[in-house]
Amino acid sequence: MGVIRKDFLPSELKPLLQQNGFKGCVAIQSDQSEAHNDFLLDLAGENDFIKGIVGWVDLQAENIKQRLQHYKRFPIIKGFRHVLQGEEDRALMLKPAFMRGVEALQDVGLTYDILIFPDQLQYVPAFVNAFPQQKFVLDHIAKPNIKDRKIDEWKRDIEAVAEYKNVYCKISGMVTEADFKNWDEHDFTPYIDVVVKAFGVDRIMYGSDWPVCLVGGSYEKVSGIVKDYFASYPEEVQVRVFGANAARFYSL
Repeated sequence: MGVIRKDFLPSELKPLLQQNGFKGCVAIQSDQSEAHNDFLLDLAGENDFIKGIVGWVDLQAENIKQRLQHYKRFPIIKGFRHVLQGEEDRALMLKPAFMRGVEALQDVGLTYDILIFPDQLQYVPAFVNAFPQQKFVLDHIAKPNIKDRKIDEWKRDIEAVAEYKNVYCKISGMVTEADFKNWDEHDFTPYIDVVVKAFGVDRIMYGSDWPVCLVGGSYEKVSGIVKDYFASYPEEVQVRVFGANAARFYSL
């Protein structure tokens, strides 16, 4: 992880986006604090290619409704995320206090990014079923164990989650679950196949996972996995996967 133990700022990202044909991005939280939201708001104010922000807020807080009303003052904040993958309680998403926070998100029309490991997929159907009007997106295809080619249980659980039409899926973050130094594009094909078949082309979106993706190679090399996969698809589908679906989901 040494390659990402430094500061990464918009000045480094902007040329990468331009070189790879992207007009903008959504900045996703990397620290679980409201101070980080302020940091991202400042960056967005200085860089118009940041089209949206997914921040963090304590969804279990007693004053969650008031905090969300505060953030509704900033239209560029599109939603929130909690790092569920790191929680000792693997089913935290189903706890009453957490669900109360998500209900508050639904009430104000903000999105929720689901960041989990495969062992937590089993809890997602009950979670998303409780909020049929809430927009969810599953980050990083739920981080399957690509390095060891484990797919069967993950596939079963992904297909169960995809049954809920209010859930999207980001095709992102895959290289971090593969062999950092020795992956091949074909390692990812079976996993992308599952996601595309389960969610369809209207509920998937490309995500770079920059700068974390740099542990597995350059921005171009990592984004090339998804670009090459969809190269044979009609242009209209590529437009959806690489921008239009995200714009619709996040109301960009």
